[in-house]
Amino acid sequence: MNMHKNLLALATSLALVATGGVALAGPTAKLPSQLPPLAADKALPVPQIAQKTLANGLEVWVVPRKGLPRVDYVLAVRNAGFAADAADASGFASLYAQLLTQGTPKRDAKAIAEAAQGYGGTLAANALNDGVILSGYALPTQSEAMLRLLAEVAQQANFPDAEVKLAQANALQELKVSQAQPGFKATRALLAATYGDHPYGHTQPTEAAINAVSADKVRAEHARRFRPERALLIVTGRISADEGFKYAEAAFGGWKGSGEPIADTAPARREAKPQRLFVQRDGSVQSAVRLGRPAIAATDADYIPAQLAGIVLGGGFSSRLMQNLREDKGYTYGARGGLSALRAGGIVQASADVRNEVTGAAIGEFIYEFGKLNDYPVPAQELEDTKRYVAGGYLIGNQMQASVAASLASNWLYGLPPQFLGEYVPKVRAVSADQVQAAAKKYYATKDQSIIVVGDYKAVQSQLKEYGEFKLEK
Repeated sequence: MNMHKNLLALATSLALVATGGVALAGPTAKLPSQLPPLAADKALPVPQIAQKTLANGLEVWVVPRKGLPRVDYVLAVRNAGFAADAADASGFASLYAQLLTQGTPKRDAKAIAEAAQGYGGTLAANALNDGVILSGYALPTQSEAMLRLLAEVAQQANFPDAEVKLAQANALQELKVSQAQPGFKATRALLAATYGDHPYGHTQPTEAAINAVSADKVRAEHARRFRPERALLIVTGRISADEGFKYAEAAFGGWKGSGEPIADTAPARREAKPQRLFVQRDGSVQSAVRLGRPAIAATDADYIPAQLAGIVLGGGFSSRLMQNLREDKGYTYGARGGLSALRAGGIVQASADVRNEVTGAAIGEFIYEFGKLNDYPVPAQELEDTKRYVAGGYLIGNQMQASVAASLASNWLYGLPPQFLGEYVPKVRAVSADQVQAAAKKYYATKDQSIIVVGDYKAVQSQLKEYGEFKLEK
């Protein structure tokens, strides 16, 4: 019913927009008491992917598509992201990815941006846990030139001293802002409690790590991280497979790795002793509450059922946590939870920022909802609504060719095959309530969850006693 309520609310909002925000009187303002049933899911057409591996080990996938007059490129490089950062260089990959497009021997940052705009597109890079993604797009008539530009950046980025210093200064300012936010501190503590010394546990930057960055260090890391045998190039849009392979060979065929490659990320732990940790934030009028535990990789057989369990728990506005802590209790503007699965492991987590006076009560409601998910099967209608929500969002999100390319690249980084793009919705639809409950018992058991609170300890101390002894940190 929640999905139908949301649809009704959306229809009402659209009606108000159409009338300048005035609710019209009379028959024109009435909506049907029963909305028509939802139509059957439409299958996501599995793209025809032409695949080829160049002599240097670079995988190339070409996905011809009709539609917008543009061609999209995504270059995904495994073992180049946060998991490749040294323990004393936490968050380095973010700074590194920002600097990728800031200069080559042929062009400075401005010239790179202007060239991309001249081809009718943009060029950008971002870091993930399991890799770095360099992406761009252009008009079909400029697709070959854009790929040459992307290849120039990937192979010849020279990280000018001035750009590194500027990025370093900006990163320090951004860190000051982040450290003032309770959510940043809560995430840092939860990742440490969940992953321990594993690279997934130290993805946030530190002042010491940022200060230690130098242009020479970034250049050395680029040589280690960006290698053709660890990379996938996806080409999609108004382009044929033959053209895509031809352009890729011309742009990347001469690319060679140098030095010792970075080792694959070791598997993250799947269990950890639950912790109770309070991070002091003087004068805070709210508490940032986080619960979590280690979970599974995206390639695990339990991935889909465990993901669905998390979406029932806290994956949307109609989720149990949101309806309980926000709509029913009024403790928070938003409560969320679910599974995040990566290549080498994952995390189950839940979060909400609540008023000081309801901190203990909010933790109690989290525990209640985790327990309910463990102890009782998800009712048939709730599970069906959740599946429709997941399938619909996935289908909508993968309509654009840039999204298809990004999904294929992310799946590849996580170790999932290309056909997973089309298999995901059918796999979601096939999950039973028993499978969801079994996954909940494995990964959402209350006894296994660490509890992290960031706030003013004196203001909430008396509310925490029933949930265990909290270690106090500054």
